[in-house]
Amino acid sequence: MTERNERTVLGVRHGAPAFEVPAGATDTHVHVFGPAEHFPFAADRSYTPGAAAVADLERLQALLRLDRVVLVQPSPYGTDNRCLLAALSELGARARAVAVVDPIASDEELQHLRAAGVRGVRLNLESAGQHDPAVALDGVRRLAARIAPLGWHLQTYTTLPVIAALEAELSTLPVPLVIDHFGRATAARGIEQPGFAALLALVGAGRAYVKLSAPCRISAASDYADVADIAQALIRANPDRMLWATDWPHTARRRNPNALLAAIEPFEPEDDGRALNRLNEWTAGDRDLMHRILVRNPARLYGF
Repeated sequence: MTERNERTVLGVRHGAPAFEVPAGATDTHVHVFGPAEHFPFAADRSYTPGAAAVADLERLQALLRLDRVVLVQPSPYGTDNRCLLAALSELGARARAVAVVDPIASDEELQHLRAAGVRGVRLNLESAGQHDPAVALDGVRRLAARIAPLGWHLQTYTTLPVIAALEAELSTLPVPLVIDHFGRATAARGIEQPGFAALLALVGAGRAYVKLSAPCRISAASDYADVADIAQALIRANPDRMLWATDWPHTARRRNPNALLAAIEPFEPEDDGRALNRLNEWTAGDRDLMHRILVRNPARLYGF
């Protein structure tokens, strides 16, 4: 078997880490899909992904020398977390998860999710095309109230304008807040862009974690070079609130609104080994910083 094949997962080749990955390193944002005959997608989904099995994820983890992983409920499953729970069961103690739940979910359902390894809920505003701060605030408040007794965190995927509009409210939530994918900053606009100061303020005050993940969603530059300033500004603001993730298996960044749901949407060919090495570059190879971002911070948040 060739080296290329040995480092390939779902048809994408992943480079090797160019540094010593610390024990307990965690990928804090991945998705698992399928098999479709066992875990049907929601009828109102916006796309239909291909299969990305636990075995594929385990292979990626081995290639990147990672020990822990956090599964995040993807939007095509809606609030049906059965695929997520099956993957948690298969992965065992090395995994935690973030579910998507209805604010009126029963206490019994939430306790069942907690026992299985769920440690937070996700409010995915961006994938739903929801950019109204009032709607976002209503969802944040309702979910935060439900999950506070469980000791969970609230994870949200939204934009800088929404974050800036809700900065005061987000800074007083009764639960930890996790913001996906650099807060959807536009890398080409740099650290002075509107809304980024609000994100930095939340991070600096310890009121929000940010996932340094999916640079492909905020940059069109070669090797996402313009993301470095964004990432380093966030790290400087508060390294104890930084998380890292691959966003594997990389669902499409842009969708064709006329695409048929029967058509399987291919995954993006992102090199996750390069993504891990990019983090090492953003920290200038600082081993303490890398340990905090890859090990200590996720262990604190997800209870590893």
